[in-house]
Amino acid sequence: MKIIIFAGGSGRRLWPISRKKSPKQFEPIIGEKSTLRLAVDRVANVYGAENIFISTNEAYVDMIRDHLPELPNANIIGEPTRRDLAAAVGLAMAHLAKATPADALDSEPVAILWGDNYMDQVDVFRRVLDGAEKLVANQKAKILFIGETPRFANDQLGWIGLGEEKGTVNGRPYYGFQSLSYRPPLAACQKMFAENTHVWNTGYFVTTIGFVRKQYQQLQPTMWAGLKEIEDTIGQPNYRETLHRVYPNLESMSFDDAILHHVNPAEALVLHGEMGWSDPGTLYALKEAIDPDLKANVTKGQVVVEESSDCLVYNYESDKLVTVIGLEGMIVVNTEDAILVVHKDNIPLVKKMVDGLEGTDLEPYS
Repeated sequence: MKIIIFAGGSGRRLWPISRKKSPKQFEPIIGEKSTLRLAVDRVANVYGAENIFISTNEAYVDMIRDHLPELPNANIIGEPTRRDLAAAVGLAMAHLAKATPADALDSEPVAILWGDNYMDQVDVFRRVLDGAEKLVANQKAKILFIGETPRFANDQLGWIGLGEEKGTVNGRPYYGFQSLSYRPPLAACQKMFAENTHVWNTGYFVTTIGFVRKQYQQLQPTMWAGLKEIEDTIGQPNYRETLHRVYPNLESMSFDDAILHHVNPAEALVLHGEMGWSDPGTLYALKEAIDPDLKANVTKGQVVVEESSDCLVYNYESDKLVTVIGLEGMIVVNTEDAILVVHKDNIPLVKKMVDGLEGTDLEPYS
């Protein structure tokens, strides 16, 4: 199975840990390894470095080559500009189609994974991924959604609706696919969690190149035409010129809106497990991923915390001590050139602040 890991995000919601010059997927935000390094390590020994592809922004291609020297250069796919995930997935599939025999496009599984997630039960993840590969390879489904068994009623994630149980693979039940819901209201999350009818949407899935390409052709014919024009030049001298001319004009839309929300439920299945998966997309989500206990604090570096709870305090300066006293639900991040102090309820304002100051003398994101 080929693996595509998407690692092109800018991670502005994790400022000041994540910066333009080194976004969150390159930073060791949990433990000592970057989330991208961890994502590759989870699959490299099973599937081989030659079968792992990275989709990213062109600005990060050289950084990824330094970060992941075991990957072939051709396996790093750079977007010339950000056009959201529908275009990015389509471009990645175009490259894989060029590297796959035509008679295998509809039969060989390919997995879509993300380079900025965290997972503490890697063995469970590998068994789930292997099960998904088997189900697609055996033509039980055209696309297999991988979910995380929910730990609580999280209204900051997407949810996948489960249909009836269809069978087992690797000793684990798999289910029909009913629906995708993006960040439903808390009351709906509480109901889904209590009734055990949905799982968290990790954004991981296993499918085939041929199936995805047919979806673009049928559902997004204008985008498909642009992607096909690019694909026809891959490996040719005019590839870069064509990519830079065509790609910026592709419609900017999510992969969910472009493709996944239109998937025929009869062609899809869902497999889930307790993988310890989390998507630390914001600073408080990072705190929750490491320790969701509302009484616990999460710290990094030279930090002293007194009479405080539910805080994340990260200090990246080894010669400075950061102390917090009497705080609740606060995020404190100290780097060599920036300090952020924000209450967890105001976390959405971090990205707004970064966006608003870009291009000014304060320029907080570079």
